[in-house]
Amino acid sequence: MSDEAAGTRSRVLVVGATGRLGSSLARASLAAGHPTFALVRPHHLARPDSPVLQPLVAAGATLLEGSLEDYQSLLRAVRQVDIVICSVPTKQALEQKPLIRAIKEAGCVKRFIPAEFGLDPTKVQICDMAHGFYEKKIEIRRLIESEGIPHTYICCNFFMRYLLPSLVQPGLDAPPRDEIKIFGEGNTKGVFVEEGDVAQFTICTIEDLRTLNKTLYLRPPGNVCSMNDLADLWETKINKSLKRIYIAEDELLNEIHDAPFPLKMDLIFIYSAFVMGDHTYFEIDSLIEGTQLYPHVNYTTVKEYLDTLV
Repeated sequence: MSDEAAGTRSRVLVVGATGRLGSSLARASLAAGHPTFALVRPHHLARPDSPVLQPLVAAGATLLEGSLEDYQSLLRAVRQVDIVICSVPTKQALEQKPLIRAIKEAGCVKRFIPAEFGLDPTKVQICDMAHGFYEKKIEIRRLIESEGIPHTYICCNFFMRYLLPSLVQPGLDAPPRDEIKIFGEGNTKGVFVEEGDVAQFTICTIEDLRTLNKTLYLRPPGNVCSMNDLADLWETKINKSLKRIYIAEDELLNEIHDAPFPLKMDLIFIYSAFVMGDHTYFEIDSLIEGTQLYPHVNYTTVKEYLDTLV
């Protein structure tokens, strides 16, 4: 792409680019032809050849020194770009407040994509039992909207690297070969999306007016699965029937009550997805579903992912 052509593309800043999702977002942005900047803490910047930074540098990202704790560094970075994407972990969600302030002060940002990348916090039915996990995201949404900052929220539900490698069996790091716990009746569907695919869909939104000030949901065909669906898929792949042990809702709630952290949160998220149906209980307009808006994006299906685990 020529410099002139590149100059017509939105300039993108990724905050949290040294994390797994952030790195995927930066590389997807670069692959789409956007001049891309990564906000990097000073201790990381001291080693640009480190395993964390080397892929970003190799892909062509511009590294900017700064952090969410250094307001002036945020302001300097934000003033250089049109789009800001933040991918910090949920536990740091409220640390986005200075970034929002910087975006407001700079006045040049055409789109902010905050660190959501999970369930829609306004639709979750288990907020009161999630130990503040979703309240932080709701607070950030309210701040973005009250400041009038143009935005898009990305709701991708579960990353494939979370729970799917064990077939939603807490405590296991590989799928079971003999018996499988099925939480609830096993027919409520959850959604899994590979991280690199989430990044691609996210980058598709940044210049798309159809997603401005809206939520993009990801429910890719082939990736919306119940626990019974997952067990069926796995049995086909290993050519063996598994003993299915059904864990009733009351029993799961007792397990949640007694479980230590972090197992407690895993069980809460399982209850949310596969008993309450928080990924899929509500209807969404096809105009805000990622695979409908961007059919050109090739994504990994659950079936393909499970092939890698056989």
